[in-house]
Amino acid sequence: MDYTAFLDMSPEVAQALEQGRPVVALESTIISHGMPYPQNVETALRVEETIRQNGAVPATIAVIGGRLKAGCTREEIEHLGRSGTAVTKASRRDLAVLVARGMDGATTVTTTMMIAAMAGIRIFATGGIGGVHRGATTTMDISADLEELSHTPVMVICAGAKSILDLGLTLEYLETHGVPVLGYGTEELPAFYTRHSGFKVDYRVDTPEELARIFRVSSELGLPGGILVTNPIPEEYSMDPEIINAAIDRAIREAEEQGIHGKATTPFLLARVKDLTGGDSLASNIQLVLNNAALAAKTAVCLRR
Repeated sequence: MDYTAFLDMSPEVAQALEQGRPVVALESTIISHGMPYPQNVETALRVEETIRQNGAVPATIAVIGGRLKAGCTREEIEHLGRSGTAVTKASRRDLAVLVARGMDGATTVTTTMMIAAMAGIRIFATGGIGGVHRGATTTMDISADLEELSHTPVMVICAGAKSILDLGLTLEYLETHGVPVLGYGTEELPAFYTRHSGFKVDYRVDTPEELARIFRVSSELGLPGGILVTNPIPEEYSMDPEIINAAIDRAIREAEEQGIHGKATTPFLLARVKDLTGGDSLASNIQLVLNNAALAAKTAVCLRR
């Protein structure tokens, strides 16, 4: 299908793809909804620089004025960061409406995967994916990220599912939908702010070369869907599980008391956890994103070889 009527690629990204150079996709919800200004913009630019330092071209993805963007300018990143939550958090159900109305949208893991695939970008670095929310057996609150992973052929490199979620049910959902969960240098699912969750991944992988080889074979076999790579936060930035879990539990209680649900849940919980930990969770969040970006760039370089 030809998406050119809706898709704009930056000159840098377009040239890299034409020349067969490695490109890494980046989401934009982390800019508008994941961090406060100006740390959000500073982090986004640091992540792009980290990708360049590791041999790949960054492609921050968003919807700007109804156009799907694969590669945002510095000015567009600044716009998303300053606008914050005033920008629509764009999941799959929002995309057609935003484009038709000429609106802005910050892309989630779901829509970043979609637009990356449209552009021909196969590697995507993020912080953490969405998943099955706690209490989902009653609320049915399950992130669209999991469904997208089951049928969009992009490798997503993250620090695990966000620890505000039900990690056990998230893994069960991914297994049911045939999404392989790989642990980079670990057999245990990392829990975003911490390196340990008590849950096992499907396979341990120890090099970017092997990650690239697995993704290439998956493509050659014609297997549908993506691959999830969970990359633990660096040890020196990993938070005490008791402290972070206590903050998460309190934030979840407050969300329930205030009637917060749906797409507003994750931004609210992340903001409250940041406040409850005195900003420590934000510092950890920044470091894990940088760590994932470096691994994604190395993997993209290996894939292009």
